[in-house]
Formats: sequence, structure tokens, C-alpha cells
Amino acid sequence: MYPAIFSRTYPSQRISDVLQAIQADGFRGAQMNLLSFGMDSLPETLDRNALTTGCDEAASLGVKFAALSGTYNMAHPDRRVREAIRPRFLQVLAAAQLMGTSIVTLCTGSRDAGNMWAAHSENTSASAWTDLRAELDWALAEAASRDLMLAIEPEPGNVVRNAKVARTLLDEVHAPHLKIILDAANLIGVQGLAHQADIVAEAVGLLGSDIVLAHAKDIDLSGKVVAPSQGSINLPAFVAALAGVGFDGALVGHGFEAQDTALAGKVLNALCGAQV
Repeated sequence: MYPAIFSRTYPSQRISDVLQAIQADGFRGAQMNLLSFGMDSLPETLDRNALTTGCDEAASLGVKFAALSGTYNMAHPDRRVREAIRPRFLQVLAAAQLMGTSIVTLCTGSRDAGNMWAAHSENTSASAWTDLRAELDWALAEAASRDLMLAIEPEPGNVVRNAKVARTLLDEVHAPHLKIILDAANLIGVQGLAHQADIVAEAVGLLGSDIVLAHAKDIDLSGKVVAPSQGSINLPAFVAALAGVGFDGALVGHGFEAQDTALAGKVLNALCGAQV
């Protein structure tokens, strides 16, 4: 397991500056967003010069591209909106190939047309599931043709809202190119803090070897995301549970302020070092 961070945590869109900051804060990798290369997250065209610069800089600094964000609302209620994003998503897949990362991250989406992270009463409907499946099947075919993996994250406001639904999706799709991002804070929330050990154990037990990225998100008692170790999530126990099923990928810090990146680097290094 190695310490990593969301590249968007750093406000710069100059990739050399972002990567130098990542390395200076002690991270060995990053879950990248094309915004950090000066592009849109889902661009119409790729800035190949920026990608080449980033690859060269990452290699010289020893920073690994753990994954690339391709997030869009895969359960948007309007099929035309979903399909209009597809060409931009294909650009992300092309960028991942150029960057040498095998993982592209996704959001299973919400029926909320304005916010893909917002809970909606129709997220549990058969139609939302059918639409998600159709969009995911298309994306998986495109990813498989490029030998890339797609990773989805159980999110309380999404169609795939918890570990059980994620397991159902994995079993139904039964595709080797579909994997999981596990974020303990998303599964636990404020309401589950008193039972977080059981929640984490269930999730790791259900998803096990399908986990390819882990998020070290921490929240306080109000649900606000804070720097790792500053909140109420038992991150050492979460990391130990992951290690127990053989996970050795990126432990990604995110959601906190840029002013806390150095602290996060120290905490995540300690968490990963405890598993060596």
C-alpha cells in the first residue's frame, strides 16, 4: 500500500507544479484529474503536450499515476445527456493510455439531474438500474478494447449506494474490467460512526479482491470532510482491514483543504508504513 492524493487537491492547473507539490508532501502517487493538466476533466480534445510533460515529470519525481478520473453521471435521467458525454469520456480513456495508468474512475450517478452525488428517490428504481447498466456496459466495452479497468465507488447518493449493491453489480456484470474504489467514510457516514468496525468488515468481506483503490477520507461529527486523522473515521483499522485481504494499491487522501496536504502526507505515510 502506498500514500497518494487527489491531484485536484492542489489548485494549480500546471502539471509540473502539481506533481512537484505531490512529491514534496511525501505522496508516492495520485488519482489524477485532467484539470491538473490544464484541460477539462472530460475534455473535447487532449493536450498531448501537457500529457507528455506530466509523464516525464512524474517519472523523474517517482510519482505514480494511480488512476485517472472519468467521472460523469451514468444514471442521469435523460439518455441524451448521458450519450452526449460519451465522446469526452473516450478522450479520458485515450489519456489514460498515454499516461500509462490502467484505472479510470467512475461515478454510478444519480437521478438528480443537477448533482450526480445527490441522493434521489428514484435512485433505487428499476429504470435507474437499467440505465446505469446500459451506460456501464458501453463504457466497459470501450475500456476492455483498450485493456483498461473501470473503478466505481459506492456512494450514499448514487445508484450503487453501499457495498451490498456494489457486490450485486459486480456479480451481475461479471466483467474482469470492472473494479471497486472503497471509501470507508462514504459507507459509514455520521450515522454509522458507532458501528464503523462492522460496516468496514462487511464491505471488505464482500468486495475483497475487487478493490483496486482505497480512499482515506475522514469526517468529523457533523459529516464535514477533514484531513486524515483529524476526524472520527478509524483509518488505521480501515487500512488494516484492506491489508488483511491483500490490498496493496494506492491509499488516496482527498476532500480536505490544500493547506492540509503536508499533514495528510505524513499521516498516510504512517498508515502505509504500519502495514509493511
